[in-house]
Amino acid sequence: MKKHVDNEIEILGVKVNQLTIDTLNCMVLDIVGSDKKKIIAHHNLHSVYFVEKLPEIKKFWEMAHATHIDGMPLIWWAKVLGYDLNKENRITYLDWIYPLMKLANENHWKIFYLGGKPGVATIASTILNKSFPNITFQNHSGYFNMEANSEENLRIIKKINQFSPNILMVGMGMPRQERWILNNFKQVSANAVLSSGACFDYIAGEQKTPPRFLGKIGLEWFYRLINDPKRLSRRYFVEPILLIPVVFKDIRSRYFL
Repeated sequence: MKKHVDNEIEILGVKVNQLTIDTLNCMVLDIVGSDKKKIIAHHNLHSVYFVEKLPEIKKFWEMAHATHIDGMPLIWWAKVLGYDLNKENRITYLDWIYPLMKLANENHWKIFYLGGKPGVATIASTILNKSFPNITFQNHSGYFNMEANSEENLRIIKKINQFSPNILMVGMGMPRQERWILNNFKQVSANAVLSSGACFDYIAGEQKTPPRFLGKIGLEWFYRLINDPKRLSRRYFVEPILLIPVVFKDIRSRYFL
């Protein structure tokens, strides 16, 4: 599927778009206003690792209408390669979620959130509705049988389609959320389909929210590691090392070919 978004660059073997929160919101507004169905994805070192480890998952990003950068290491590396990026091009859901909700509130949109432990998304949507009362939410936990033809999965697709959301947020962690979207995109009735990670977990207080200034200086990962070392140690210490061959490929292609 050919993308139709400008400012695309390739780093570490993946393609990303130079976007900001404002341009992302304009993109969502266009998708919903034109009654289109598009995927908006994101990349960080964790997703780059999965692209290398699980080649079949690459198709998800190939299907995406646009892919924003979620991770300062990608910004830094792009600058090393000579691309004109800055911290405004690094967009994490913790920073985007409230501008996105403001846009949805102004337009009286419907949002379906698929992911999290049972009850967590309900708590998050209740909290959000206090500030954004014009949004209609529905949700379902991320704990279900993801097999395409399983009774649970078919029931969830039916629920989503009956609701027909303007925004479908799939927050089940990488690469589970990308795999679900990849396998079910054609079947769901929604406009903007977002792979949104654990953002509702943070809103509901299920996970501790890193101070936002840490994201701007590239240390958000350290806060998360301290709070969840068992789950995140491999992600932050092992996966980047395994990407060293990809780094050298970038250097060769950029400076020696």
